[in-house]
Amino acid sequence: MTDGNDRHLPDPLHGRPQISRYAGLGVLSSVLLMGVLVSLAFGSVSIPLSDVITVLFGGQATNPTWQQIILQFRLPRTITAIAAGSALATSGLQLQALFRNPLAGPSLLGINAGASLGAALVVLTRGTANAGNGFVQISIIGAASLGAGMSMGVVLLVAQRVRSALALLIFGLMFGYMTTALVTILLHFSLLTQTQAYLNWTFGSFSNVTWQQMPLLLPVIALGLGGSQLLHKALNLLLLGEAQAQSIGLSVNRTRCLLIFSSSLLSGSVTAFCGPIAFVGVAVPHLCRSLFRTVDHRILVPAVALLGAILALIADAISQLPGSQSVLPLNAVMAVLGAPILIWLMLKRQQSLY
Repeated sequence: MTDGNDRHLPDPLHGRPQISRYAGLGVLSSVLLMGVLVSLAFGSVSIPLSDVITVLFGGQATNPTWQQIILQFRLPRTITAIAAGSALATSGLQLQALFRNPLAGPSLLGINAGASLGAALVVLTRGTANAGNGFVQISIIGAASLGAGMSMGVVLLVAQRVRSALALLIFGLMFGYMTTALVTILLHFSLLTQTQAYLNWTFGSFSNVTWQQMPLLLPVIALGLGGSQLLHKALNLLLLGEAQAQSIGLSVNRTRCLLIFSSSLLSGSVTAFCGPIAFVGVAVPHLCRSLFRTVDHRILVPAVALLGAILALIADAISQLPGSQSVLPLNAVMAVLGAPILIWLMLKRQQSLY
């Protein structure tokens, strides 16, 4: 089942049947499907699963109100959670392979910080008088996308000039710190109501994306996920180290730029539409490596996409507090849900997570 350059890849499961890994992907797909049904059925209003399935197949729910709840509120939120979880987890996997750093995540290169700066400029200059207005929401998304795009452009320019992945990593961290510092300065000179509006955005949410915004978000994420699947061989070679990968025939500089572009598309688009959602991109790749016992990105790329979507659905369901009108900050739920898993994996293996 191995081909070409992948024969150089060290893998703890070398020699074991590949069918077990693909069976694992099938299990994750089944769990994701069940998660979708549960996400659509449960919330402040419980809806029978039979009605959920009927609506999904184009039928009419027993209660017309249930029909509206599913189609107008829960289905867009569920699709957004799946797309965002897959995008952030895949972005983290690519960056961890690129930098060979177990702590690498979507926020590493300052792309998320650039999106946050764009959102902060809109929120902190317009105030909260029309915070729920659709035009303000579109303005925040547009500014965040522009900020993420400009940050990505800066990082790509630097990536073409520096040869060391470590130097690029340090630049990304410093760039992120500088951008965050600018946001902090803006917060210092803002009104309390403006600061509160920005903090609400930083909590993260899958509920703000509407059907009208889906054609803007989903194609970008699909492009990034498709690109990551095409780059699986390059990701495998990078695990050997840049010098050895280049000796085998990999264009390291070109691959680095492609990975940064793909990761930036994924994380920047999610941040623009959903806010800066943390933890998924760092934790999910480690969890997949432990579950599948492999570092082969032919398996890990689809696995992290599926598991990231599942984790996002679980976190969103918890944040909605079924049976209540309250909504918890999504970022807090992500950390509470995922941090113990990562700590458990680290203690169980008693070694580096990468």
